[in-house]
Amino acid sequence: MASRAELRPVSRLDLSLDGVALTAQLVDIPSVSGQEAPLADAIEQALRELPHLTVHRDGNAVVARTELGRPERVVLAGHIDTVPIADNVPSRRQGDLLYGCGTSDMKSGVAVQLRLAATVPTPNRDVTYVFYDCEEVEAARNGLGRLARLHPEWLEADFAVLLEPTDAAVEGGCQGTLRVDVITAGRRAHSARSWLGRNAIHAAARVLAILDAYQPRRVVIDGLEYREGLNAVRVAGGVAGNVIPDLCTVTVNYRFAPDRTEEEAFAHVKELFSGYDVVLTDSAPGAPPGLDKPAAAAFVRAIGKPAQPKYGWTDVARFAQLGVPAVNYGPGDPNLAHTRDEHVRVAAIAECEERMRAWLTA
Repeated sequence: MASRAELRPVSRLDLSLDGVALTAQLVDIPSVSGQEAPLADAIEQALRELPHLTVHRDGNAVVARTELGRPERVVLAGHIDTVPIADNVPSRRQGDLLYGCGTSDMKSGVAVQLRLAATVPTPNRDVTYVFYDCEEVEAARNGLGRLARLHPEWLEADFAVLLEPTDAAVEGGCQGTLRVDVITAGRRAHSARSWLGRNAIHAAARVLAILDAYQPRRVVIDGLEYREGLNAVRVAGGVAGNVIPDLCTVTVNYRFAPDRTEEEAFAHVKELFSGYDVVLTDSAPGAPPGLDKPAAAAFVRAIGKPAQPKYGWTDVARFAQLGVPAVNYGPGDPNLAHTRDEHVRVAAIAECEERMRAWLTA
């Protein structure tokens, strides 16, 4: 059987480059979700050349570990896939900005991981570097989720940092999210004889009124205030231009603080829409920040900026399910992720690497 290298040519990564140049190299190896193999090959090859790391691979996920016997282990994790390319590969530098698909989300963060893996051979904590696939697509394909199912021992740690884009600020934990369909029923009739029917779209107005009057919670956890949100994100109904509709669906997205479980969040939404048919269509748990843990507190001190809450869902929630407190910290700007002119500040890449190096060597 042919080896992986014989089946696919491998682009080499130069880990001696600075973080900006290495980010450009990573961007220039296209890795749209499901097509990460060439980049995973390059990362694996580069890490296997470092004698202080033990390297594992599962599919297109690569895991490298120090084995120094330190009393504490931390995980640095990042996904290597991107959304579809929008005429923004190869990378290009313009002044203090580096442009290209994935520069912000999150190949600049991956570059920081690789630089630390290469240049900090004896960190003060044992480190597990995780590079995984298929984060930008449906959860069932997520590479970190696959590792958690198949190789949970690879992810065991006291603390984790996900190098998602945060514009070089620490964002603790993440919100949970769920979506439900709130369904209103009516009776179909000819629109010329509307009194013979009952309009399900009109009935949806009461659902929208509940949402409009809703006062979302603000919850403080580990000193961080998480603001919840409950919003209609889609309304679907109607049969034809001359028919009174007998069905209407309002899709509602609930972003909930990490002090609630998925079950508690769903129960809250069902209670709010009591009397309606409420169907759960998607759900993911939140993650508490865990900033009271020594490793997390030391990390925040090393970064030198106050931690902020994470508004949105990230894979820190997967670490929380494994009992590992986690934060988000990376050089990219989340507001630029997935955009055609996606870019990252050069200074942010250097800042993240410098501060994380200080944390791992102090």
